[in-house]
Amino acid sequence: MIFSSKLIEDAVQEFAKLPGIGKKTALRMVLQILKMEKGGVDAFTTAISRMRNEIRFCSQCHNVSDGDICAICSNPSRNHSQVCVVETIRDVIAIESTQQYNGLYHLLGGILSPLDGIGPEQLNIETLRKRIKDNQIEELIMALSPTIEGDTTVYYIARQIQGLPVKITTIARGISFGGELEYADEMTLARSIAKRQPIENYVNTGN
Repeated sequence: MIFSSKLIEDAVQEFAKLPGIGKKTALRMVLQILKMEKGGVDAFTTAISRMRNEIRFCSQCHNVSDGDICAICSNPSRNHSQVCVVETIRDVIAIESTQQYNGLYHLLGGILSPLDGIGPEQLNIETLRKRIKDNQIEELIMALSPTIEGDTTVYYIARQIQGLPVKITTIARGISFGGELEYADEMTLARSIAKRQPIENYVNTGN
């Protein structure tokens, strides 16, 4: 692309750094911003800047938050005896969109993947174990993507918390193996959560 303005070129280059955004799409975004009123652009850039600089992470579940405790963990109407274990923030958004789950969450920050250098130390597994020991959690719902890495993570966590007084379940396989949780449609995801299965036999047999 040849630009008549270095300012436009620099803006396009920055937008193109976002995942899934090519230079043509980035150019359309920049030109759209160029049409906006200055006040609207200022509000847009201020919101992005504040989000990046002021965002915090919940000290209990590691979800994004405006304060020390996120809105979900601090909500007294949620079921605090149920914790749904997910990989990322996007999975929380996907499950919340189904409006079929009213418990709490625990974000691991990813899944075990030795080839990528992601081991137990890089994930929020120890804080999950402490959370179970310190709180009256009755059920742990493993809602990880149905991949080899996801299953390995479920197995590892189940082993780590074995002996603690908590029921461990996993979402039903309404989601195809190898699929990502965040891309599942809401009905399929809701059904998978509703028909979750216990994994005690899976852990005890080592299969």
